[in-house]
Amino acid sequence: MRNLQNLCLTVAILFAFISVSSGQDRITGKPFATRSEVIGEKGMVATSQPLATQIGIDVLKNGGTAVDAAIAANAALGLMEPTGSGIGGDLFAIVWDSQTKNLYGINGSGRSPRLLTIDYFLSNRMKKIPAYGPLAVSVPGCVDAWFELHEKFGKLSMEEILQPAITYAEEGFPVTELISHYWKLSLKHFSEYPNVMSTFSVDGEAPEKGDIFRNPNLAGTYRLIAEEGRDAFYNGPIAETIVNFIQNQGGFLSKEDFSLHKSEWVDPLPVDYRGYTLWELPPNGQGIIAQIMLNILESYEFSPEDFGTPRHLHLVTEAKKLAFEDRAKFIADPDFANIPLKQLLSDEYAAKRRALIDTAKAGAYSPRAENHSETVYLTVADQWGNMVSLIQSNYRGMGSGMVPPGLGFMIQNRGELFSLKPGDANEYAPGKRPFHTIIPAFVTKDDKPWLSFGVMGGDFQPQGHVQILMNLIDFKMNLQEAGDAPRFAHSGGSSPTGIREKSTGEIHAEKGIPYQTIRALMQMGHKVTYELGIYGGFQGIMYDHERGIYIGASESRKDGQAAGY
Repeated sequence: MRNLQNLCLTVAILFAFISVSSGQDRITGKPFATRSEVIGEKGMVATSQPLATQIGIDVLKNGGTAVDAAIAANAALGLMEPTGSGIGGDLFAIVWDSQTKNLYGINGSGRSPRLLTIDYFLSNRMKKIPAYGPLAVSVPGCVDAWFELHEKFGKLSMEEILQPAITYAEEGFPVTELISHYWKLSLKHFSEYPNVMSTFSVDGEAPEKGDIFRNPNLAGTYRLIAEEGRDAFYNGPIAETIVNFIQNQGGFLSKEDFSLHKSEWVDPLPVDYRGYTLWELPPNGQGIIAQIMLNILESYEFSPEDFGTPRHLHLVTEAKKLAFEDRAKFIADPDFANIPLKQLLSDEYAAKRRALIDTAKAGAYSPRAENHSETVYLTVADQWGNMVSLIQSNYRGMGSGMVPPGLGFMIQNRGELFSLKPGDANEYAPGKRPFHTIIPAFVTKDDKPWLSFGVMGGDFQPQGHVQILMNLIDFKMNLQEAGDAPRFAHSGGSSPTGIREKSTGEIHAEKGIPYQTIRALMQMGHKVTYELGIYGGFQGIMYDHERGIYIGASESRKDGQAAGY
């Protein structure tokens, strides 16, 4: 037995050494950086698909604003990365407006069907809302958010903005490597549902890397939206098609649900961290969880040499456990729940929570987190100094499996995230917005824009926001290094869906975390596993006020690209 243990230890150490040492040496920067930052003066776009990035750059060069380019890129991603996005889903964004020198937030999340009550689920003995099928669907909020953003901050016409995606949908585009991988995984869930394979397969199979994929139905939908506006989606033929299809499948969405839908302009919430201000959107999203974590962590000092140490991972993990307890208890639609935002973000509350951390031992409090990686995040900056941080998703990859005929997109399954436990803040109710995982972020310094950024990955997102900012601020990395640096995520416990359990949970560490750290964490009582790089993907744009330049980065875990001019 001892020989077997020694062999396992040797293999683990060798594996960790190889993972850290692999790749080509760089003359400058950290050894884990995949490339240098991208630098431009006039504008910058960073998305998870290079063709979408180029569309954004073209829009900027044609005189479009950051919001114009963001909508164009998002439309392209709905075609090119349907594994994580599409107009069947929701959207959140934070916009820095250079004229007013203010941040504006938009909550573009849709509401649950007004004809569906919690009694339906309870009478059918359901403990949770099914992940797939018609019962998980809510009103798609993306298109309305596009038009709200465009009306306030746009310059070009919607026809000009959507035309690049329409052209690619009609003529086709080559599928990229990682998107092809997720496409194959997604279609395995949906072969039984109508219209999925005819819309998203090539000769009955998911497209391989390099295959040319076309979606003429989506081109037609985009064209109708461009010509007739948001009402084509919410009060016209698109809404009628969706409603008829969902009801035929046994769901409850109605024309009233679509006609009453509207996005909400909200004020982003600030939290200071070592002289920088992180702005997140208020609930029903989980952005404040990143802020709660940072408030807890700010009293601990970190030097650049602390990155990847047991102390680093332990303190972040313990702060996460505490913050996710608050997430499970409080995060819900504020129209239905009383959320004590001022208390949760106060220094006094952070001190009380921090006092619960044992710096030498893993704590046994832990709301459950599942690290779904299928979302798209993009960020754009323009020649006038405007910046947008935008995130958009269907949830669980492609969504619910519900593809209305002739439209070219799948409807989201965000309704799965409601709790069916009576009394929970996130308890299901008709006309309610579900708890949301997707969160854009923005950072200012001295009341000036410093960083627009986000990460993908469901429940990893607030953890990722914290790690990116610590990499930049505490560990003195540049923007590309901050995204490429080895990551870790914690899962286990209870969640806003009403499921509860108490445990230390589990830390999932990417291979670049040293084995010495893994071993020390285990000795502190943590359960730790090595994982592949599944916590992607980060995009970020930083503004250098002294030089008047943008700095962009897109990490290597996905197919993305940052480009500037």
